[in-house]
Amino acid sequence: MRNFKILVASLALTSFNTSAKSNQHQLPKLDNNGKPRNVVFILSDDHRYDYMGFVGKVPWLKTPNLDRMAAEGAYIKNAFVTTSLCSPSRASILTGLYSHTHKVVDNSAPLPDGLTFFPQYLQKVGYKTSFFGKWHMGNDSGDPQPGFDQWEGFKGQGEYYNPRINTNGVWKQYKDSIYSTDLLTEHAIDFMKKQVVAKKNFFVYLSLKGLHDDFQPAKRHKGYYADKEVVLPESFYTPLYGIKQLPTIDPKTGKAAQGKEYYGENMMPNWVKNQRESWHGVDYSYHGRPWKVQVINYCETLLSVDESVGSVLDYLKDAGIDENTLVIYMGDNGFAWGEHGLIDKRQFYEESVRVPMLARCPELFKGGQVLEKMVQNVDIAPTILACAGLDKSQEMVGSNFIPLLQGKDIPWRNRIFYEYYWEHEFPQTPTMHGVRTDQYKYIRYYGVWDTNEFYDLKNDPNEMHNLIEVPALQDTIKRLDHDLYDWMESTGGMYIPLKRTERPHFDHRNKGNY
Repeated sequence: MRNFKILVASLALTSFNTSAKSNQHQLPKLDNNGKPRNVVFILSDDHRYDYMGFVGKVPWLKTPNLDRMAAEGAYIKNAFVTTSLCSPSRASILTGLYSHTHKVVDNSAPLPDGLTFFPQYLQKVGYKTSFFGKWHMGNDSGDPQPGFDQWEGFKGQGEYYNPRINTNGVWKQYKDSIYSTDLLTEHAIDFMKKQVVAKKNFFVYLSLKGLHDDFQPAKRHKGYYADKEVVLPESFYTPLYGIKQLPTIDPKTGKAAQGKEYYGENMMPNWVKNQRESWHGVDYSYHGRPWKVQVINYCETLLSVDESVGSVLDYLKDAGIDENTLVIYMGDNGFAWGEHGLIDKRQFYEESVRVPMLARCPELFKGGQVLEKMVQNVDIAPTILACAGLDKSQEMVGSNFIPLLQGKDIPWRNRIFYEYYWEHEFPQTPTMHGVRTDQYKYIRYYGVWDTNEFYDLKNDPNEMHNLIEVPALQDTIKRLDHDLYDWMESTGGMYIPLKRTERPHFDHRNKGNY
């Protein structure tokens, strides 16, 4: 697929197209009550795609409210981010743009002038908009950002307990062991109640700190999973040398072969092998904290996130607006828990790039369905704008995915693209670009002397056999390489973004260097 829309340079508010744009009182009539739809968007942090109870990945994990959303709405099974890192992903959600276009390429990059966030379009047609929680994207001071009538935001990562929150420009320090997930959820519901009374259409962006490190569950959940066993992922030992017991594959044909040396292990990139003993590796995770203990804390922290979703759903039902309100839940990026000997995100491996995504709106689409099509974070803005009767702005690269949930046959992507740029603070992960189809994944590294990667996801879902040198697959690899460069050339991505770096990075082997 090489037909890509050339991005429009201007990001002005006037670029969107809607019959309502000239008169905010002439609102589009979209729901069964003749009103635009209310929308609640719930974003969690570092929640990997398969850590939900109904998925069955972790047998003892309980997420009754996420399970409820899947049963009553839609489970977008193949949801991805374009960059697996907090700030770039959040910027893509808010702008509908790739990282190399909005230029928030890492967790330190400031917002460039001229970006427009999709809630600004909602304001133009009369919506009351709100933001609660973790912004963590450029201009990360905690101060109110464009597009929101009600603002309650952290500075930086924020806090799990006793948070300091900027409310519409005024800072407030909460005390008495207030848990931020509970607080933000309560305030988001209070905002919705006020809009219902005032008969105003609303948009809520509830951005929770959970599940970001340092994982801190609510006190009521501490110890909930203390006796549970954490099972090592199949690819836990993949980067190590000298292991012969793993599944084997013939390097010439790419087919399974018994009795031969494990091919994929020898072809793993050196940066992956080296990262095992870094901040983002299982042998020295987060300065040596036992990673299995962290997994338990992670899962216990998820319990409050799940309760937050349940509280929102319960309020909407009690208010009688759950049938026509669109609720979307997703994670800002995935998270590795031992796969390839890694923890954290940034990589283009499945556990890092895939995210949980659920949607519920009974008036719009039937419940209990599973969407197989590939959806990305750049699709969030066009989808929400469509629920307000607005076309996406010209520069947005994503698309409204609601028609897919309605069973409509619309043109849709058959592959996704990925980008990640080397960070000064975490130099152990190189710049990379990638492309993924339903069957294959190709990862190309930049600026390091190392091997690229190619996986057959249907036959090797755990990405343990790098087939980059299999002769029979070279035409496929070449085609995907061309697709990758076509994407970058057509969307303004043929450069490596640079910025000032004056702080030392924190890798333990080079601590103190600049």
